[in-house]
Amino acid sequence: MPDVIVAAEVSGPLLLCEEGLSVWGGVDPATGEIIDAHHPQHGQFLTGKIVMMPTSRGSCTGSGVLLGLAFAQNAPHALIFRENEDILTLGALVATKLFDRPIAVLQLSASEYDRLSEEPEVTIREDALIAGDIRWPLAKKKAALALTAEDERFLSGAYGEAAQVAMEIITTMAMAQGASRLTDVARVHIDGCIYASPAFLTFARAMADKGGRVRLPTTMNAISVDHANWRSQGVAEEFGLPASQLADAYVEMGAKPSFTCAPYLLADKPAQGEDIAWAESNAVIYANSVLGARTLKHADFMDLCIALTGRAAQTGVYLDANRRPRRIIDVTVPEGIDDAFWPMLGWLVGQKAPDRIPLIRGLEHTPPTENDLKGLCAAYGTTSAAPMLHIAGITPEADLAPASDADHVTIGPANFAQLWQGFNRGAAKVDLVALGSPHFSTSECSAFADLMDGARVHPDVTTIITLGRQSLAEITTSGVKARLEGAGVKIVPDLCWCSISEPVFPPSAETLMTNSGKYAHYAPGLSQRAVRFGSLAQCADTARTGKAPEHPPLWIKPE
Repeated sequence: MPDVIVAAEVSGPLLLCEEGLSVWGGVDPATGEIIDAHHPQHGQFLTGKIVMMPTSRGSCTGSGVLLGLAFAQNAPHALIFRENEDILTLGALVATKLFDRPIAVLQLSASEYDRLSEEPEVTIREDALIAGDIRWPLAKKKAALALTAEDERFLSGAYGEAAQVAMEIITTMAMAQGASRLTDVARVHIDGCIYASPAFLTFARAMADKGGRVRLPTTMNAISVDHANWRSQGVAEEFGLPASQLADAYVEMGAKPSFTCAPYLLADKPAQGEDIAWAESNAVIYANSVLGARTLKHADFMDLCIALTGRAAQTGVYLDANRRPRRIIDVTVPEGIDDAFWPMLGWLVGQKAPDRIPLIRGLEHTPPTENDLKGLCAAYGTTSAAPMLHIAGITPEADLAPASDADHVTIGPANFAQLWQGFNRGAAKVDLVALGSPHFSTSECSAFADLMDGARVHPDVTTIITLGRQSLAEITTSGVKARLEGAGVKIVPDLCWCSISEPVFPPSAETLMTNSGKYAHYAPGLSQRAVRFGSLAQCADTARTGKAPEHPPLWIKPE
């Protein structure tokens, strides 16, 4: 019997997505069109459809984008998943319950999913799913959730209306997730401060006006503008003002204006085994995988709810058993790899393990740097819905015994060669070098300054590094900022490439070059520009010459 996660009476044509979809970065919020150039259903529209997909993937911002689609009347009528899914489910819950914009969410068994996928039209009623000769009864998915006396005080409104709403959302989602209890968390990272649609400001402003105040240390993701300089940069008032007001609403509620998508670069890092609540997909994956902290891939809006209460559903990778790998991936490492190998590997691992935690083997004698792991985790999050990965001999929990149903796949040189072609579809002439997705670390800034030493950015090329405020302060003190700017590199704090807009993004640029696997994946849809990808050294060469490399590096063998 299918499970109802969010109830709504809807009907429409069925759209079957062969792979999971990141609604943020993969769907045009103004039209509902799938713009992820790597997705099999690229060019299709979600609007008014009954959308089936195994699960979602990618950015935690998807919940807010789905709410924005609902406000713009471009949302699907229903979402039907085969696996557990939290990000879009939360967006549908908020749209349905708080704003009267109904989006049904169902979860089907594998056999039910396969059967329904053959139907052209679907109707969802309060008690049944109807499609062709199918008439399946529906059951509300819920669990026996044990609440503490303090949890009940939140629900009773003892701590104010915003905290009450937050706890109602947390407990509703916890029951849908099958959690039996809530857990305390030590810190929160807010992702919902990116202005992807007016819905983000509507939600944050409503919670602030209801008296919302965070109860534990809370950092903030990159935002959509350089908060102090957007007007002087020529950003339009109709975008810059609400984007800055969104950031201000979270600061008003007590969040720290860290404005970075890489909170693991901040001085105060989570410890191994620490329960936290981070949103922002790359940060979640890095925290679980590299730091050994514990967090679900919390959706936008849920991050604030947890910050207002200090409580989260104890489910998923908060539990030891759910951190075990369910797919073993053996990697044949080519000889002579450079730093481009790591984000490419992350993307390929996510493609091979789109819905489960993998254990990567074969890298034991190829120790990555922290920057390498940052690039790997970020790219992995674009193709996998899983909140973490393990690397044998490198990450702290890689010795966990694989689950009994773990299977086995491989990644070899041919996979890298094929992906290189997919990441390098743009022309050789490059107008923009885009660095800092996720935000550049101080060591990456120093490395790029060394690569540009004695040279200048080509006059026809714009080269931009995005980074967090702490990193900016550090490179200013060290003199690296002056060296970069002396070479013609622009330094932009607060925002990231995944939230950048014109005119900070050069309007005349037609082709960009990046060393980020995450941005190489999202940029075609987000920026509508062609992309080239390469190592940091290749990005420096391109910045100096305006030309992307003619050939892949020697470690990538032609197919």
